[in-house]
Amino acid sequence: MQEQIYHLQFAMDTFYFLVCGALVMWMAAGFAMLEAGLVRAKNTTEILTKNFALYAIACLMFMICGYQFMYGGGYFLSGIEALNVDETLAGMASRENGFTGKAAYSKAADFFFQVVFVATAMSIVSGAVAERMKLWAFFAFAVVMCGFLYPMEGSWTWGGQPVFGLYSLADFGFSDFAGSGIVHLAGAAAALAGVILLGARKGKFTKDGKAHAFPGSNMPLATLGTLILWMGWFGFNGGSMLKLGDIGNAHGVAMVFVNTNAAAVGGALSALIVSMVLFRKADLTMVLNGALAGLVAITAEPSTPTPLQATIFGAVAGVLVVAAIIGFDKIKIDDPVGAISVHGVVGFFGLMIVPLTKDSASFLGQFIGAATIFVWIFVCSLIVWGVLKATMGIRVSEQEEYEGVDRSECGIEAYPEFVSTLK
Repeated sequence: MQEQIYHLQFAMDTFYFLVCGALVMWMAAGFAMLEAGLVRAKNTTEILTKNFALYAIACLMFMICGYQFMYGGGYFLSGIEALNVDETLAGMASRENGFTGKAAYSKAADFFFQVVFVATAMSIVSGAVAERMKLWAFFAFAVVMCGFLYPMEGSWTWGGQPVFGLYSLADFGFSDFAGSGIVHLAGAAAALAGVILLGARKGKFTKDGKAHAFPGSNMPLATLGTLILWMGWFGFNGGSMLKLGDIGNAHGVAMVFVNTNAAAVGGALSALIVSMVLFRKADLTMVLNGALAGLVAITAEPSTPTPLQATIFGAVAGVLVVAAIIGFDKIKIDDPVGAISVHGVVGFFGLMIVPLTKDSASFLGQFIGAATIFVWIFVCSLIVWGVLKATMGIRVSEQEEYEGVDRSECGIEAYPEFVSTLK
């Protein structure tokens, strides 16, 4: 009877892991729709192509070498370890109180859940470099980011390995529940390096330094993308509980869902209020980014705050992201979708508020962890982007940018009946 219970627990935890992974995979559609809605019509097909292909590249590279770098277990190179039922049951039975301790689940499920996180980090880069980057330069960077850069910092955090053998983030009490830093800050750091070398879009900034707005082509699509991301985030954060098959963890999962939703609500409403105060308009793009900011902020620790605390954290993140978007415009950092603000600035904020509700975390440890992630990804990305710029080039020509990269990179327009770039 006890063995059957253990079998059931293993099956529940594995199935829950897989379902949450599928929800996170669905976030790829959210990023694609959000970015397609926020870029100009003449660049829509190319941004969709990037988002679709980067998911495939992320899965392939993480299978070939990324998982090996991150956890030392390998996947493609070493294969999936055969499931030893007796050893699994013995490990579960030895745990105190039967069901406590780390979850037991299939290694294949672990790989699937981890690989969709890699794709999420790379999706952040896609939006920030939109409308002027060469398609194949982006793909080349995705190979390095997904196969090496992200897995290395992941090995120092979730993988528990010392940073180049020098120090362990765990010794400093660093904590990142579902990836405010490991996924979101990392993706934003890579994006920032690319944007700096890439430069702004033509006409984005006037001679006196003022930013010229380039309205997105499809607000309904951007809104749909944000709602898809909001839904997928329940898998992003909820799956990071790693376990469902007992009363305590089932309640924990429910609290993670509640807090994730509360933070998004707080972010959306605060961004709406701030946009009304600053612009005298209900700026939809700010509201959408406010919701995403709340989600990013709570990702570092969604299990310990109360719902009210989660709402407040999200609300602060919503204010912060509006300020960051305006601030980056002032220093001439051109980010068409606000990805660096949402995932970078707020990702750092999310890490730094963890000690407010989690006693085992410290502000020093969180800062050291954030700095380690940012410096590693930013410096390495700057090098990779620099090599690509010197060899194959990373920016399309001025004429191609004017006509739209749909024509030069893909040869297909997203809205040929409405907007023609072929005249």
